[in-house]
Amino acid sequence: MPAQKPTFYERHVPDIRWGRTLVLCLFLALVGFTAWETGMRSLGLFPGDLGDGQGHWAVERRKIDTSDQDAVAIVGASRILFDTDLDLFKSKTGLRPVQLALPGTNARPFLEDLANDEDFSGLVIVGITEVSYFREGLGLFHGALDYYRTESPSRRIGHRIYRALSRHLAFIDDGYGLTTLLERIRLEERSGVKGPYDDVWKISVAGADRKTWLWDRIETDTYLRDHARYAWDDFRGDPVSTDIVDTVIDSTRRDILKIRQRGGEVVFIRPPSAGPVLVNERLRAPRSRVWDRLIAETGAVGIHFEDYPATRDLELPEWSHLSRDDARIFTEVYVDVMMGRVDWLRQRLPEG
Repeated sequence: MPAQKPTFYERHVPDIRWGRTLVLCLFLALVGFTAWETGMRSLGLFPGDLGDGQGHWAVERRKIDTSDQDAVAIVGASRILFDTDLDLFKSKTGLRPVQLALPGTNARPFLEDLANDEDFSGLVIVGITEVSYFREGLGLFHGALDYYRTESPSRRIGHRIYRALSRHLAFIDDGYGLTTLLERIRLEERSGVKGPYDDVWKISVAGADRKTWLWDRIETDTYLRDHARYAWDDFRGDPVSTDIVDTVIDSTRRDILKIRQRGGEVVFIRPPSAGPVLVNERLRAPRSRVWDRLIAETGAVGIHFEDYPATRDLELPEWSHLSRDDARIFTEVYVDVMMGRVDWLRQRLPEG
């Protein structure tokens, strides 16, 4: 039986002018791009908000590796991140801190990391949010140290591209991606089921060196401010146990000793909180059981916002983070206190 010849199908190509089609597609893409960028800017987003994440953090952590031994490092959660003005800090001391604080993340592993770094003999500023520092879990950015140690070249390149685009485009903000916005459309959830409304939304702006401040729309937009307050209401829980307090203080004391043996120092800062957030924190981690013990048993300088009239009544729009203007006030106060009480810093201040 003779073999059958294969059948070939010829695809019909429309007889159109492909050059014009390409130009039209590019034009429509440009119109859509421009409309989306314009829309995002109308929502208060802007170029130069560089965002944050593990890649951003790794860049800052590597500065410790390449700087001299007298670096100043800040570790902690979001309050010390938002409430420290790096430019003001440098103008007062001549030293620009390396900002290593991470939102929703326990500071202890990062203090331990610096304590175990034999090449570090600088000053560590530890921002204390008691219910974060005195807990067993690591929190939101628990993998930051592993990321910094194992970051691949492709990830570094991707991070650099993202930062470069962020300097010129507003719409690539992670908090306002199309998928994220669609997820936030409020739909009726089943009882007991958490939805996107329960998540923490965008509340911050970040510039160079992870200099971070509260997004001004949280101050001016009632809906966003109320949502942020609602999100913090989820941080309730049982009081911190005595066993955890004992364990945390013991490990902290060991880390401080390592840093001091190399000529470094550690300072604890308790930034402000207010309203129901502060009430909850006082219930879960009373000052006498937690903060006072930490300072007494480590022998470190502790700066608590309640101890200074200038920092007791600062503006916290969503009860947990200072407005940008008041963050400057808080920075000025706590830096002035350190300049008077911390020998390590006083010895390194510029003359005059």
